[in-house]
This record gives sequence, C-alpha cells and structure tokens, in this order.
Amino acid sequence: MKLLHIDSSIQGDGSASRDLSGAVVRHIVALDPAIDIAYRDLAVAPLPHVDLARLASAEGAAVLDEFLAADVIVIGAPMYNFAMPSQLKAWFDHIMVADKTFHYADGNPRGLVGGKHVIVAHTRGGLYGKDSPMAGIEHTESHIRALLGFIGITDPHFILAEGLAFGPDQRNAAIRSALDAVTGLNIRLAA
Repeated sequence: MKLLHIDSSIQGDGSASRDLSGAVVRHIVALDPAIDIAYRDLAVAPLPHVDLARLASAEGAAVLDEFLAADVIVIGAPMYNFAMPSQLKAWFDHIMVADKTFHYADGNPRGLVGGKHVIVAHTRGGLYGKDSPMAGIEHTESHIRALLGFIGITDPHFILAEGLAFGPDQRNAAIRSALDAVTGLNIRLAA
C-alpha cells in the first residue's frame, strides 16, 4: 500500500491542519506499519501554477505519477480567504489531467481514479457548516469535494476543526474533537 501525504498550510509548526494530517497518517501507520509513505509539503516546495508547457513537463508528470501510485491520500487543507490555499489548488491543477484522471464519454465527464481512500484534514478559523450564516461562502470543502468527485473519488472523508480563530478554548476544543474523529477512522487498507 502507498500513502501520499500532502500539506499546504503556510503556518509551519503552528498549523492545525498539519497537526491533523499528521495525526491521520500516524493512525494509518498504526493500522499498517508497512505502508509506503510519500510526503509533499506544498508550502515549503510549492508547485508552479499550471500552464500549457508545464502540463507536459517532467515535474508535472512526477506529481501526477505520485498521485496515481497512491492508494491513500491524506491532505492537510486549511481555509484561507474562504478557499483552499493557492498552492493546494496548483497541486490539484497538476493532477486534473484529461485521459489520466478523467475523460469525457458521450459529452459527460467520467472520473478514472475511483477507489482511492482520501482523508482531508480541514481547518478553518470561522464557522462555515451547513447551518451557519457563513455557509454560503465556504469554498474549500465544497471545492475539494467537487474536484475529487470529478476524477472519480466520490467519498472523501473530512476531519474538520473549525472556529479556530474564536479563542484558545474554542481552538483547543475543535482540535480535540477533530483528533477524536481521527482515532475513530475505520479505514480498510487491504489491497
């Protein structure tokens, strides 16, 4: 089994999404100590924005191959300004490749990479859940779900910590709740 761990927070050691994505990876390693892990830190080593030349570049091919080889993908995804960080969007742009991760049949898109386990450690400073007045401007989880669904991954699992900017008590409670959700993950890793 192969696991791809992606982090995208610019906050380094102070990042809640990095803490959560790391906890998810540790949980998976506890289930399968032999799992092969590849790690990509998009804040430390950002990918260039995609242009036509980069789609056919060796770097673009390596990013795509790394994704395609993974059975499990763990993504640390904070919300910045109501959306995912631009470096995470650039990574998605490198893996959203026609005839590799999706194609069109009879005018309809069809995802080509279903069957992968995707766990997204998602953090946000405010409250953007479906019952929140801010729900209409949440564009991280919804966008990630749309991108993954387009390529055939229709059941990603989100571990959410929100309200992190509402003071230390709320932050600690949200992170504690998210970490409890990590320990409750039941992932079937059999090939």
